[in-house]
Amino acid sequence: MADTKREIERKYESDDAALPDLTRVRGVASVRDRGVTHLDATYHDTADLRLAASSVTLRRRTGGADAGWHLKFPVAPGVRDEIRAPLSDTLPDELAALIRSRVRDRDVRPVVRLRSDRDVRHLLDDQDRLLAEVSVDTVHAERLTGEGGEARWTEIEVELADDGDPDFLDKVEKRLRKAGVRPSASASKLARALAETEPGTASASTSSAQKGAPGTPPATAPEAAPRHKHRPRPDGTPVTVGDHVLAYVRAQRDALVELDPAVRQDVPDAVHRMRVATRRLRSTFRSFRSVLDRTVTDPVSADLKWLATELGADRDQEVLAERLTQALGRLPADQVNGPVAERLAAWSEARHHGAHHQLLAVLDSRRHLRLLDTLDALLADPPLRKKAAARPDKALAKAVAKDFGKLSRLVEHALELPPGTERDTALHEARKKTKRTRYAAETAAPALGGPAEEAVRDMKALQGLLGDHQDSVMARRTLRELAAVVHAAGESDFTYGVLHAGEAHRARAAEEALPEAWRSISREFPF
Repeated sequence: MADTKREIERKYESDDAALPDLTRVRGVASVRDRGVTHLDATYHDTADLRLAASSVTLRRRTGGADAGWHLKFPVAPGVRDEIRAPLSDTLPDELAALIRSRVRDRDVRPVVRLRSDRDVRHLLDDQDRLLAEVSVDTVHAERLTGEGGEARWTEIEVELADDGDPDFLDKVEKRLRKAGVRPSASASKLARALAETEPGTASASTSSAQKGAPGTPPATAPEAAPRHKHRPRPDGTPVTVGDHVLAYVRAQRDALVELDPAVRQDVPDAVHRMRVATRRLRSTFRSFRSVLDRTVTDPVSADLKWLATELGADRDQEVLAERLTQALGRLPADQVNGPVAERLAAWSEARHHGAHHQLLAVLDSRRHLRLLDTLDALLADPPLRKKAAARPDKALAKAVAKDFGKLSRLVEHALELPPGTERDTALHEARKKTKRTRYAAETAAPALGGPAEEAVRDMKALQGLLGDHQDSVMARRTLRELAAVVHAAGESDFTYGVLHAGEAHRARAAEEALPEAWRSISREFPF
């Protein structure tokens, strides 16, 4: 069974492998020598190094206290989540699933072997508690593919103790810098090994600072340069409207890839964030049909709609369960009759378990993996139309204004309807169009700045109001279903009726607030 550990560490290099006196670091009372450990790690990746391209490492390591399989995902500079599985001859299925969005159907094989002699010291406070582990690693790297070579180096690694204060690492670094130790030019041992053992490398001791370490490309394999003549500047700054649209599409593609492991591990909010990425992609393809050829993007949108629907089963249940549980918690004790909390918990758990199991099957499906491949291909050779070469300011503003015009008609129509099912449906359609307008404004924000950012804020506020109304509609439907079940079981359905009345009140409040909110937004909307 795999477990996860948050790893916060910094790596350094020095012309002298000796450590300075670390008892001079503020807060360190003593330094305890833990001896030397021999570590032998084999790193696995695809032939085109897809994991390394997204700064993900997968290794099988023997030696030390944590022998086994280690899968590391980047969280922030110097911070990674390490997922561990017991030692075995083959890659554990649970880890294979967590890298599937990145490797797809490519084979994963050994690419680099690292053998290290690790000399470890523990930094302890005045109560003998561990603050950090400092190690001096003498590393021998060997490329296992192609005609790669070998490399050797020594580095210093400082890893924060579990639940430690990250600011403590700044204190250690200050002491190390005073002793002539400098931060490593490579983000990881693997990055340095790949750089220094690459076929054709002039010298096995070539510095990764000279060659450039892998680990900075996008979440998937490197893309070919777009075929259109207007390309982003060398620093990556978008030039044309096409550049801005593709940058937004690329960010959402990366989100789908990077959130996949979190969704599989049932990390809170991961399903919601992935679903938002699918919506942003679909909205972008629709809002910018003058930029991207719809004969190419429409089939992709169909697959994205399918994925969003599958994600929605889990997400909608999650939102409803949280909403109803909070509403129940606000009721006075004399309005709670029967095991309502237990009923809600059982309903939520059963629905979530079934939805999550189905979602895992979706993420492993051929259709989903083909969708990711299609998005890669679209970005590598984008189906740009002639208008994609236009200046971004007018074209982006026009797209946002067009979406807002459609939203205006939907809101005005909804406000003309009497309360009831037809108005509920109309408000839901307006909510969806609000999201589309927001995503168009997000695409425009890097080019248009303040006005687009203001539009995003307006749409988020409107989305919140309409979202609360729609959640109330769904909550009332669920409460009616639950009330029927408990009534049939001979339990009191009184509390479900109280909750239903509360949701009806919230819906009315949202509808009453909408006209003034809409007048304010429509009067000052910047496009």
